[in-house]
Amino acid sequence: MDKNWNKLRQDFPILAEKMNGESLVYLDNAATSQKPKSVIEAITAFYQKENANIYRGTYALSAKATEAYEGVRQKAADFIGGEASEIVFTKGTTSAINLAAFGYFLWHLKAGDEIALTAAEHHSNLVPWQQVAALTGAKLVFLPLDKKGQVDLKEAEKVMSDRLRLLALAQVNNVLGTEQPVKELAALAKKRGALVLVDGAQAAGHLPVAVTKLGADFYAFSAHKMLGQTGTGVLYGRKELLDQTQPLEFGGEMIREVSKTTATFKPAPQKFEAGSQNVSGVVALGAAIDYLNAIGLDAIKDREKELGQAMAEGLKKAGARVYGQGGGIASFNLPGVHPHDLATALDAQGIAIRAGQHCAQPMMDWLGVKAVARASAAFYNNEADVEALIKGVQAAKEFFNGTR
Repeated sequence: MDKNWNKLRQDFPILAEKMNGESLVYLDNAATSQKPKSVIEAITAFYQKENANIYRGTYALSAKATEAYEGVRQKAADFIGGEASEIVFTKGTTSAINLAAFGYFLWHLKAGDEIALTAAEHHSNLVPWQQVAALTGAKLVFLPLDKKGQVDLKEAEKVMSDRLRLLALAQVNNVLGTEQPVKELAALAKKRGALVLVDGAQAAGHLPVAVTKLGADFYAFSAHKMLGQTGTGVLYGRKELLDQTQPLEFGGEMIREVSKTTATFKPAPQKFEAGSQNVSGVVALGAAIDYLNAIGLDAIKDREKELGQAMAEGLKKAGARVYGQGGGIASFNLPGVHPHDLATALDAQGIAIRAGQHCAQPMMDWLGVKAVARASAAFYNNEADVEALIKGVQAAKEFFNGTR
């Protein structure tokens, strides 16, 4: 695919829209990505040509829909370096982590076992473990972060005891964009007999992922953060672990046989996909993977890092305090201006950013702030978007300081 980034912007219809009378500058990609025409068309084409309930029909259309659905399972496996039998379709990262937490770890942890986390986790990779710990008697321990929000390996090794049974952490932090040394941390955890779950919500689709090289036993990600549709996600789990994981929902095609008093279930991954599935969402994920692969994940990683660094540098020059920058993410505050007020002022100029706690209150505590503004670029953003953000922040600064 052409690496002309400005040309690629034409693949995203929403970027031509206007908001509040201004050209849209979309810089909230860490919350959700925009969708290229190929993904939108894949959804439409499914409903026009393939729509049927999967698995259940004895007719050709159902077989066609089932083939499309299962084909994406293989694509998703190839995308992260796993096997198709290790890919479970979920509603998103949150439901994927909860499936691992309550389907596997709830049954395999006991009092005194330790779960290692960081203060940099999204609530979706913190609260489930709080609940599992409360139910099992397991203990939460937190790995120290350095000034950049990255886990300090030497200090982490001191915290990891022989009681460690799970390391759960985000590959990329959603506030600072910091990429964690997952491979090295996983190796330390496995020396102690622990399993490793990786929250890949901010990583998948933004950099190359190889779950086996990372040392991930479970890996969770969402489609909507990587050009796909909302309500669709993936849980990767090593086959032997999925075989030991209990389903959390029951009914539909996950069932093998049913009597009045008992039921047996199909093997993984089908035993986790109860009821009618979001087939169009899975098809859209397949189209998103095709689009990303055509560009190349290394090129996407480099481009988003370039834009993120440009935002951070420009924000500092505009007088903002930048708390961290990694990948395409730059989180910041404007002294004397609440992040929500700043985001509202930028919205009036057609600039979309996120403001608040970003589902990461412990991260806010670690930063020593109540909230931050977050600008997050994707590869389809450009230098003009960065310039608009910087000018918008400068204008907001002048307005709130009464100098305009």
